[in-house]
Amino acid sequence: MTIKTMSEIFYDPQLAMQHIRDEHLKGTSEIFITLAILAAIPPISLLIGTTQIGWSLTFSSEPVRLAFSSALASAIAFYFALWVSLGVVAYAIHWMEKTYGGEASLERCMNLTLYTATPLLLAGFAGLYPTLWFCVAAGMAGLGYSTFLLFKGVPVIMKIPEERGFLFSVSILTVGLVTLVTLRSATVFMWNTVIPLVYVS
Repeated sequence: MTIKTMSEIFYDPQLAMQHIRDEHLKGTSEIFITLAILAAIPPISLLIGTTQIGWSLTFSSEPVRLAFSSALASAIAFYFALWVSLGVVAYAIHWMEKTYGGEASLERCMNLTLYTATPLLLAGFAGLYPTLWFCVAAGMAGLGYSTFLLFKGVPVIMKIPEERGFLFSVSILTVGLVTLVTLRSATVFMWNTVIPLVYVS
């Protein structure tokens, strides 16, 4: 997925869908490079925000900062968790596609996953200012636009009728939400056990 295609996602999503469908994939390497860059946005933003600005629930509450070593360990774990989560969704799309009449390769399923997840990953920049309401608002906006792209993109990219595309999108969305909830639960578990958070005054 090129930078041009990524920008088209926001100003001309229909054209972006066609480009993603018709582009010649050179293999998984370029997909992995794009994934490596996009998946780094949320953890790096949170690493900076939680250590330099501090986490707060509201404007009036006193921000709490994390120790750099603690935040770095959490960021690394979060980064690889995003890789696993997006990989699970891409594999689920590839596994379910024949049920809905699709015949896309695993690489194209991975591209579809990245395409729809891009707004949600870009919303990770909100971590630079880690106030609860701001992060929640940015996350909901990213999730909303990612859902819109999913429902618009599946029929085009997978080359299936819109009726089947709608049902396929619902199935993908269900897998994505379950994966997202699992990711959040695993994060909380790791904070309490493997990599406990260390705060600084």
